[in-house]
Amino acid sequence: MADYYEFDQSEVQALLDAAAGHHDMKALAAAPSDAMLHASPMKLGATCIAVTVNNGKVCLKLPVIDKSVCLPIPSFIPNGTAAQACLSICTTLGIPTGVCVTVSALGKTVVHQCFGAC
Repeated sequence: MADYYEFDQSEVQALLDAAAGHHDMKALAAAPSDAMLHASPMKLGATCIAVTVNNGKVCLKLPVIDKSVCLPIPSFIPNGTAAQACLSICTTLGIPTGVCVTVSALGKTVVHQCFGAC
């Protein structure tokens, strides 16, 4: 069975709070001409954790979308290699809509995947 790594919940919450604070509805209402500029998706982050490649993959529990996923790691990255997984949170008007994950190992980005609306 795969080991699923988890991101630090307090860091995830800090990202969510920052997005919500940036899109304060009272501030947006006061400047309606800028409201459409703020309606486009924003990625906020990243919070990163140490992971290890196991059986050619890295498995993660993803906040916001509440899913667990295993991302494939190319065979030139050996099992047991220390890696880093970084999470960005996608928001629209401060509302979380998805996440993006980037896994890096041996100084290279080896996989990047977004989930939800990003």
